[in-house]
Amino acid sequence: MMKKYIIGLFVIGFATALQAQQPSAKEVLDKTATVFRQAGGIHAVFTGKTYDRQRLLGEAEGVIRLQGDKFVLTTDDVVTWFDGKTQWSYLSDADEVNISHPAAEELQLMNPYAVLSLYQQGYTYQLGTTSRYAGKEIYEVILTATDQRKDPAKLVLYIERRNYQPLFIRIWQRDQTRSEIVLSDYRSGQHFSESVFVFDRKKYPDAEIIDLR
Repeated sequence: MMKKYIIGLFVIGFATALQAQQPSAKEVLDKTATVFRQAGGIHAVFTGKTYDRQRLLGEAEGVIRLQGDKFVLTTDDVVTWFDGKTQWSYLSDADEVNISHPAAEELQLMNPYAVLSLYQQGYTYQLGTTSRYAGKEIYEVILTATDQRKDPAKLVLYIERRNYQPLFIRIWQRDQTRSEIVLSDYRSGQHFSESVFVFDRKKYPDAEIIDLR
């Protein structure tokens, strides 16, 4: 009986120690946001897909470059520049540029890294059970909007344990459409000039300009 009792205490103690070593969802999100802010310029390759329930609505591959709150996102069909206030989106098929002052919600749809600040704005968060993704150890963090009228309604982040870099993001809207973003070829410490994040009219002399501001 004493032997079983000692073994039981050992198991309980071991489980408690493991639980203590596991960071909370907020600690993971705080660390991920801090690493991102301190990374300087960032270059990453992404693959994105959008679904209406199980039906694939569209997909895109491209590159995003970020520095602070500025970014330029490039795919085969669209190039989007954002300098912190103004956004320019060049549509190659139409040879036109749409100029706008996007709201925060719009930026979250354009910039996958914008979701890293969402947890501070009306979301609950908890750790999920998925522990590996693409052969890497991860934290799965689940965010749920506290207001049922809010978009995005729910997010799931896969964050690499080793360096706190996001690897995969799944985003649900209230209408049940969802986006899935895979991030790869992550390079931090990049240095971009301010002009990288601004539309250069000289490179698109024939494009129609549509000012939506």
